[in-house]
Amino acid sequence: MAVRGKSINLFLMDGTASGRVKCTLANWTGLAYKIPRTDLEKCRNRADLKQSGVYFLFGVSDVTGDKMVYVGQAGTRKNGEGVLYRLQEHKRAMAEDYWTEAVVFTTSNHSFGPTEISYLENRFFNLAVEANRYQVRNNLDPTSGHTTEEKESELEEFIDYAKIVMGTLGYPVFMPLEETVSIQEEKKTVVEPLLYLKGRQVDATGRRVPEGFIVYKDSIVRELATKSCPRHIQNLRKQYQDRLENQRLTADTLFTSPSAAAGFVRYASMNGLTEWKDDKGRSLKEIENEE
Repeated sequence: MAVRGKSINLFLMDGTASGRVKCTLANWTGLAYKIPRTDLEKCRNRADLKQSGVYFLFGVSDVTGDKMVYVGQAGTRKNGEGVLYRLQEHKRAMAEDYWTEAVVFTTSNHSFGPTEISYLENRFFNLAVEANRYQVRNNLDPTSGHTTEEKESELEEFIDYAKIVMGTLGYPVFMPLEETVSIQEEKKTVVEPLLYLKGRQVDATGRRVPEGFIVYKDSIVRELATKSCPRHIQNLRKQYQDRLENQRLTADTLFTSPSAAAGFVRYASMNGLTEWKDDKGRSLKEIENEE
């Protein structure tokens, strides 16, 4: 079946890309907002943010540099406040200065009740954990509540749309590091080849992906840096030190480029286009030249 395109409407509420963004999708009753922490007060008169919804708080760890997310839900309160009020509570909390931006999902027809937001919070939390893109700050797995199979089917469709919107807003929190990457051409499937970097003290496997380059779990990396190792490679080692056990990667790890990945493995300045090779000995540069 041919893949169909999607039409997404992004409204820059403040006239700038760095301000508030309202997002709608054709044939979807959902509403999404991306709101900088500093702009919460600008939203206080928006009726659709005073209803029930599910929200995400995004930030970066000051210690590790890891991207972080908190997944929450908020119902409509007796005072008429809803999800925005909950975001303001997070902003006032002394121990919650890590987040800089919130993304909110609600509906245009006010159809979310306690059952719906509990189910969505649980599913979004688990999707984020499974994708392993962000450090999920929730202390507990949210309860999913009880839903009928009809309601579950309806909410899963909402989730499918929410995944698209979240990625469009710049947060691939639900996307696995590697999805099936293929191009259908005349009934022939072309898949990105596995690439290898082997030698003294290293034995790594990786693959190109749309966002950069993945080095796979169980790859072995060099222990000590070369004398000329650049600062950004040293910083990468510090950033992912918790993923190394006896110089072996314990999780698939995404890098911005083949050279960053090769540098991480070799602990040195490297040209990834020449270092990464397939099982036939062709370098990544040679592979790209043949495409």
